Amino acid sequence: MDISVVVPLFNEDESLPELTAWIDKVMVENNFSYEIILVDDGSTDRSWEVIEELRLQNTAIKGIKFRRNYGKSAALNVGFESAQGNVVITMDADLQDSPDEIPELYRRIKEEKLDLISGWKKKRYDPLTKTIPTKLFNAATRKMSGIELNDFNCGLKAYRSDVIKTIEVYGEMHRYIPVIAKWAGFGKIAEQVVEHRARKYGTTKFGFSRFINGFLDLLSIFFVGKFGKRPMHFFGSLGVLSFFLGMVMSLYVLIEKQILIWKGLAYRDVTDQPLFYLSLVAIIVGSQLFLAGFIAELLSRNAPERNQYLIEKRV
Repeated sequence: MDISVVVPLFNEDESLPELTAWIDKVMVENNFSYEIILVDDGSTDRSWEVIEELRLQNTAIKGIKFRRNYGKSAALNVGFESAQGNVVITMDADLQDSPDEIPELYRRIKEEKLDLISGWKKKRYDPLTKTIPTKLFNAATRKMSGIELNDFNCGLKAYRSDVIKTIEVYGEMHRYIPVIAKWAGFGKIAEQVVEHRARKYGTTKFGFSRFINGFLDLLSIFFVGKFGKRPMHFFGSLGVLSFFLGMVMSLYVLIEKQILIWKGLAYRDVTDQPLFYLSLVAIIVGSQLFLAGFIAELLSRNAPERNQYLIEKRV
């Protein structure tokens, strides 16, 4: 099969008939063998009934329904598990992504031998409450990941099948799939300017909580990707640094007192100086961080997947 189109959705019953008809038209015109996987993320409207009706009209359409709302990342992860195409395209169900972009995305994945192409909605029709947080996330993600993409959160993306069968998406991490793919060893990542259309049906699902959750997930991805198999390098380094600073401060307080005694000058007891207590806190925190790294290292070394590595080829 050439292409799998994975569409996560929540309360999008009005847009589904138009979206699937549009995708079908593009596929037929380009002679692609395809499937459309519609993942209903616990919708409370008629979305599932519409999916069942569309399935009767077009056998290329497949539906998956969650019992409750789990989020876009969960919907994508389940859709990825079901996808059978050589190239997997993801897009939102609200008709803001254009299926006309699919042929060029497919061509570039195949001809340029790319792992992933992320869409870039250069001209957007979203409100400022959505575009401003998005710009902040994109800037922070570029800085932390080293991936030069302008729009990490664009729903329209294309993947080589190996990528989506290897990575796992959860939490709010769908917005950072390029980062997850890079940490998994898929570094051939490109960007393509795509059309962004104004919402035709329904309302946006964007909320302020996603701003906070997305930032926390970015920190999680960065930490796990960089230190997941060597946590002692992170906790141990911080612990040693904190312990060293504490020891330097405590020695300074003790030496200062001794110098004043030798000179016959007035001095304060060590326990009367705030710096002494700061040094104790630094030493205790450093010890705890070191122990945290040691315990994390033990857990990592005894984890069943400790020696599981992604092997691309064997000869």
